[in-house]
Amino acid sequence: MKLIIISLIILLPLLSSVSSAQLKIGYVDSNTIMDNLPDVQDARQKLDALTQEWQNELKGMESNLKAKKDDYEKRKLIMTGETSTEALAEITKLEKEITDYRDKKFGANGELFQKQDELMKPVQNKIFNTIKDIAVEEDFDFVFDRSGDLMFLYAKEKYDLTSKVLEKLKLE
Repeated sequence: MKLIIISLIILLPLLSSVSSAQLKIGYVDSNTIMDNLPDVQDARQKLDALTQEWQNELKGMESNLKAKKDDYEKRKLIMTGETSTEALAEITKLEKEITDYRDKKFGANGELFQKQDELMKPVQNKIFNTIKDIAVEEDFDFVFDRSGDLMFLYAKEKYDLTSKVLEKLKLE
């Protein structure tokens, strides 16, 4: 959000100096686009099926762990020290396997994240390129996304001040 505000502060003086030309600004609601695009719905269905499969595997592992714990609790009074230690080690091992599995599948860089990126990236690129094509065809200066954080999706190159700002910063 700070980046948008800074961008607007930098761009507004430039834009106001372009008094002879009217700016053409448009917006899209990317959530609506995503909700109505069959490619997105297909990708979501694939991700949901994969997620359900992994959750079922996780439930099976957790059931196995619960059974081992229950069995241990029932028999711990009659177990020898060695048998008790082995049972606890097995329980600990199963708990670690469950944690590792959960991280591998659902963690920050887990398979779900990677699969989501793999399935959604081409769709997002398609949407972005379509927005850019329409912006160029209809001579828009800026296109924003109004869903979520306010975000530029397209801006004419002539409004890009990046090189000027870097050049000025290097002089200071």
